[in-house]
Amino acid sequence: MPVITLQYTDLEKLTHSDKDTIINRVPMMGSDIERIEDEYVDIEFFPSRPDLYSVEGVARAIRGFLDIETGLCEYDVTPSDTQIILDDDVQQIRPVLGAAVVKNVKFDSNSIKSLMELQEDLHWGLGRNRKKVSIGVHDMSRIVPPFRYLAKDPDFEFVPLDFTEPMSMREILEKHPKGVNFAYILEGFDKYPLILDANDNVLSFPPIINGTLTRVTESTTDLFIDVTGLSDAVYIALNIVVTALAERGGKIESVKILDPDGSEKIMPDLSPSTRKLTKAEVDSLIGIDIAVDEIVKQLHRMRFGARALDCETIEVIVPSYRADILHNYDIIEDIAIGYGYEKIMPKFPKSATVGKAHLLSMKSIAVREVMVGLGYFEVMPFTLTSEKIHFEWMCRKPTNDVTYVLHPISEDQTMVRTTILPNLMEILSLNQHRELPQPIFEVGEVTIDGKNHLRLAAVLIHPQANFTEVREIVDSFLREFMADYAITESNDPAFLEGRRADILIDGKKTGVMGEFYPQVITNFGLGQPVVGFEIDLEDLGNKAA
Repeated sequence: MPVITLQYTDLEKLTHSDKDTIINRVPMMGSDIERIEDEYVDIEFFPSRPDLYSVEGVARAIRGFLDIETGLCEYDVTPSDTQIILDDDVQQIRPVLGAAVVKNVKFDSNSIKSLMELQEDLHWGLGRNRKKVSIGVHDMSRIVPPFRYLAKDPDFEFVPLDFTEPMSMREILEKHPKGVNFAYILEGFDKYPLILDANDNVLSFPPIINGTLTRVTESTTDLFIDVTGLSDAVYIALNIVVTALAERGGKIESVKILDPDGSEKIMPDLSPSTRKLTKAEVDSLIGIDIAVDEIVKQLHRMRFGARALDCETIEVIVPSYRADILHNYDIIEDIAIGYGYEKIMPKFPKSATVGKAHLLSMKSIAVREVMVGLGYFEVMPFTLTSEKIHFEWMCRKPTNDVTYVLHPISEDQTMVRTTILPNLMEILSLNQHRELPQPIFEVGEVTIDGKNHLRLAAVLIHPQANFTEVREIVDSFLREFMADYAITESNDPAFLEGRRADILIDGKKTGVMGEFYPQVITNFGLGQPVVGFEIDLEDLGNKAA
């Protein structure tokens, strides 16, 4: 789940409250405080709430929760003459486009950092690592509309962000760090998407990198925002970004998007949606009797618009940035949060049962305690993955023991994992902005031939990571559980030859460890040595329980 860093000075300014009150109350909103430092607090929010991926979004929610400012947040969109024209060729590559202009933004180092982190968190949360959604933010003073969204030959050159010399788009995918990370998204296309201004200056090469010309600095006041992708998630991301900037005092202006068929759209569309909710639904799901007036009050606290239509029915106005509201149950959850879980008194069930922890749960708890004691941090990645990540990026051959998703909704989630290590490598790839070393592990299930197996996997990245280091961790872990184990030579292509080994428990192969092969490290866009291991915990028997 995303962890958002909130600077106290910024948070207090935007919420009109003090940090102690915020820290005391924010867990009651359904979030977890990860760490409290002298100048900032790190808070973990649910992935389903991308509108809380920035200090601006968090401040908006907290103002309501603390009764400082309640009800629906409404943002004005001023009409403008700015246009962006879609070329027909780009429709087959990355067809969905959203755009907006935000003016009179006053940036400082904190607000720029917040905007950049919001971009990256949305790329991960809504965008599935930029595949479905990618966002470009540009200094409007350096470009001239109308803009064009088109497809160009891979040999087209421009100066990408963080570079000083022109590169072709083909070279960017091969040499630029962002290009190497995300080149797979454009595999199989003869042309690549590009956004140009009226003078043929490059704004963006989506979903890879912006041009250096439009870099946002503290002196930037007017922004052009483009969001491209494959689905309507593009429009949600656009709404989240522009409303966050509006919380900073920015003035939102519209952009006219001209489609190849002659039709046009005006963006952003911040119109709220309307739902009807009954008191009976609320009472049934929460389990207590709540008056209609109280339901309306709590909806206002959670930044919805709401009014009672009669003694039983409530009209709910859902803001455009709330991507998580898919059912009335989602609204009722917010009502419960606003009302206060601490006010909902628990009741004993009418039937009494006696339970105890399952052996697998006991084993998992014991394994976690040992790994934390060894200095590793637990992560919880997705269990769905793709053949590209699972096999190709790991330099392993596909196997015939895979359980595939019958009707996948994304190319990134087509199969259930048979090993955990690729997921951990993905997490390292997403956290390159964090300091090293990064020791992480997961205790989780894999599915092989339709059956679940409990496994432990761990990876470690830092400049001096080597086989001796991972061997010491494996030794320490297995000795903790008094396992009868041995180490033999391995032929796993994910690891370096001569720096890899199979792990045998009671004479049976139960795991692998080693230094990852350089191509594996490159495939995941990493720039430091990585070591890791994976062990089938079922082969530990009940020693870990």
